Amino acid sequence: MATVPRPARPSRATEAQEGVKDLIVKRGLVAGDPLPTESELMEELQVSRNSIREALKGLQAVGIVDIRHGFGMFVGRMSLAGLVNELTFHSRITLQNGANHLAHLVEIRELLESGLVQRLIELGPEIDLTPIADVMTRMETEADAGLVSPETDRLFHDLLYRPLGNPLVSQLLGAFWDVYYQLRDALGAPDEPAADVAKRHRDIYTAVLAGDHVAAVAAVRAHFEGVRNRVANLAASY
Repeated sequence: MATVPRPARPSRATEAQEGVKDLIVKRGLVAGDPLPTESELMEELQVSRNSIREALKGLQAVGIVDIRHGFGMFVGRMSLAGLVNELTFHSRITLQNGANHLAHLVEIRELLESGLVQRLIELGPEIDLTPIADVMTRMETEADAGLVSPETDRLFHDLLYRPLGNPLVSQLLGAFWDVYYQLRDALGAPDEPAADVAKRHRDIYTAVLAGDHVAAVAAVRAHFEGVRNRVANLAASY
């Protein structure tokens, strides 16, 4: 009978990482709270300084630990920077291989926003969309000048879903936006007139104000039509 190989024992650095994470959870620490010093962690987790440093470097890379030189170590704030970098890189290489991960990403974001606008409408007419009205004024002023800035476009989507009270929504949409923005040179200039860009955002805003689920979803889909066209043109150019 063949001998089943034993699974490899985790390295001391890996064990230290798990130890730091357990410490954060057990002590009820939250983002921004200070962490014990290296020496204190070494003593508590019974590992060497090299293992602790390697562990902390790995935890810093994924945003669990925030190391501020001269100030100390803190519990990190959630970041999707690693995800953004991975998605951007793989979107680039899949285009060269005849696939199109960026198109899939746009589809996911469209589906997400189609659901989010309906949840927003379900909150009722008492939600305050005044910030969106202000962004629409800014966007339409930019459109009159010939170009809607990426910052204004992003702000519209960020503020629109704030009433949902879900901070992950902003982070996820921001991650999708960052991938798209990092590929802006490859995507080229928008082929939609600025006035059409502003109108499609206005249609979303108007439908949400009216509490019209069907119109809101249709407006979101129309908005993403221009994005899909740019991504399709990019894929065809490879």
